[in-house]
Order: sequence, then C-alpha cells, then structure tokens
Amino acid sequence: MSDVKQQDRVKVLVPVDGSANSDRVIDHLLNELAGGAALELILLNVQIPVGSGHARMFVSADDVEAYHREEGLQTLISAREKLDAAGVKYHWHVAVGHIANTIIRFAQEQDAGRIVMGTHGRTALTHLLLGSVASDVSRNAGIPVTLIK
Repeated sequence: MSDVKQQDRVKVLVPVDGSANSDRVIDHLLNELAGGAALELILLNVQIPVGSGHARMFVSADDVEAYHREEGLQTLISAREKLDAAGVKYHWHVAVGHIANTIIRFAQEQDAGRIVMGTHGRTALTHLLLGSVASDVSRNAGIPVTLIK
C-alpha cells in the first residue's frame, strides 16, 4: 500500500457522530484498507450551531467556538482511537452548521470522491416523520455515498 501514489488514493469523507454507527463505519473502512483499498480518510464532525440569540448575549463568540470544537473533538475520539491503533493516517475536522448541507459542502471543498457514513436504522415511519441526514446526503451529494447500517 505504501507504493500507492497520493493522487491514486480516493478521498473518503467520513461523517462521525460518535455513535456505534460511526464505529461500524470505521471498522468497515479498516476492512477496506486491509484489503488493499487506497483511501485517504477525512473525518468530519458537524456541530449544530447555538441557535438562541439570547445565549449569544451572555457567551462570547470565542467561547461558542471553543464549545463546538471541544464537543466535536469528544465526538471524534472513538474513530480516531481506532484509526490510530491501526496505524492509519487521516485528517479530521469539526464544522458547525446544518448537518447534511455541511457534509455535502465539505465533501465538495475537499474534493472527496466518496462519502461513507452510518445510518441509525430508523423505521420507515420515523424516517418519514423525522427525515434522515443519511438520506439527504445520499440524495444531494453528487458523489457516491456508502451507507453502513
């Protein structure tokens, strides 16, 4: 695998929410890498913005940014530990915004060739009522999206 040139690698964006589903995604990608796949992994955690203007009156923008970064870093711990233990190089980022839109935008900015993300296995009715980040991303990304259940 070390003979694979950087340009031959596929950039894979991996949205991570800290759940067992995210861990399954990392396990899946580790299996792909063990099988010889040439992947450049980019972990992304998307934090939902602090929405209340009242909260922003009492908390500085720097404190809000630090909060989002700390929450994002905590969410990435399990994925990073698994990749570190396997000796896999990766990049990681924490972003703030609408989750599906931010994943899609970030994939475009990073020139990702693929997105691999977990699903939460909701029932059809729950999916209909609540929607799904995974569905939104797979519908609108414009690149291949692999969903791991």
